[in-house]
Amino acid sequence: MGPRQCEVCKDAQSKYKCPSCLAPYCSLVCFKKHKEIPCVKAVSPEPKPCPIKLPEKPCQVDEPTLLLQKERLESLAFSSEVREALKDVELQNVIGKIDSSTGAENELDRAMENEIFRKFTEKVLSIISP
Repeated sequence: MGPRQCEVCKDAQSKYKCPSCLAPYCSLVCFKKHKEIPCVKAVSPEPKPCPIKLPEKPCQVDEPTLLLQKERLESLAFSSEVREALKDVELQNVIGKIDSSTGAENELDRAMENEIFRKFTEKVLSIISP
């Protein structure tokens, strides 16, 4: 990436970046002008994991031993592979379709024919039952 233009004066090539918001500026004069209006700290590229919130809808379980322990749920929630996979819109649609279906088991069977969903479930299973 080549040289950037000063965001304050829009004339000169920037030599510096604001330590808070990373806006490019060319001189002390432009930096002081930039700081007249408080700026926002730049967002880090890697989001911090959010606290785990369990779904509020009731869950009926025929076999209580099949419920995941909190540690397994946390390892799943904090998995960078799972988080990355969940950014896929097609996968989101498949999961949403299963979740909103009145025949979720049949919908899950159909979803397993989808390669993206199948690979995702394999990833999940490898995390919860290593």
